[in-house]
Amino acid sequence: MFGRKKAVKPDQTASIEAHMATSKIYVNNLGKTYVNKKIETVAIENASIEILDNEFVSIVGPSGCGKSTLLRILAGLDNATRGTALVDDQTVEEPGADRGMVFQSYTLFPWLTVEDNIRFGLNIKKMPKEKANEIVDRYLDIIKLQEFRKSYPKELSGGMKQRVAIARALANSPKVLLMDEPFGALDSQTKAEMQLLLRQIWQEEKPTVVFITHDIEEAVFLSNRVYVMSARPSIIKANIPIYLPYKRELELKETVKFMDYRRRIAALL
Repeated sequence: MFGRKKAVKPDQTASIEAHMATSKIYVNNLGKTYVNKKIETVAIENASIEILDNEFVSIVGPSGCGKSTLLRILAGLDNATRGTALVDDQTVEEPGADRGMVFQSYTLFPWLTVEDNIRFGLNIKKMPKEKANEIVDRYLDIIKLQEFRKSYPKELSGGMKQRVAIARALANSPKVLLMDEPFGALDSQTKAEMQLLLRQIWQEEKPTVVFITHDIEEAVFLSNRVYVMSARPSIIKANIPIYLPYKRELELKETVKFMDYRRRIAALL
């Protein structure tokens, strides 16, 4: 674990305090080194990012560059070797209910039905049954799986499973939704449908989203901003605001402006 006093050097304090008041997520000079049998591997050399409340931000980069490592640090599932990671001005030291996580693998409980998977976190909170039922029904409507509420994960397609995983994460009302290549295993058509659904959910629910992907087109379509990471040992190479319409349909991917963004990010990679 690392604490704020250890992570922040004296000459960094003023800079960090200046950003804390406006940032939902603030990562400053973060590094991660793995040690295995006395061999050190630098996964992240230096990463500094700032994400505002309700933003949808994607992080792209080459395979193995540390994108998922950075996300796991924000989730509290891994610890930084150096630097600072703050969510709502608090140093991230462990997982918390304020952050929901969605992985590429669906991570659903196979012995629970769709509705009980969504209800899982609410039960842990000991939420009254009537209130929990309202939340489950709401998210079943949002992900359009009401008729599958009594189905088990083995009876669902990959896209359906990922819808349930997203609904389960959102049902706990997290302030931040962390997504690690959630559509990477889906076929192209299902992937496009899930992109539309996620963009719609973000517009309605307004969580702050940090989305990891190796798909440049996906990053541009979904995001307000895209961070580009270099190959390992990685640094943040670029921070690119995406100025595209708020309401987005798949036809947007065929526009000149969209393709310009895609080419610009591809050149950086």
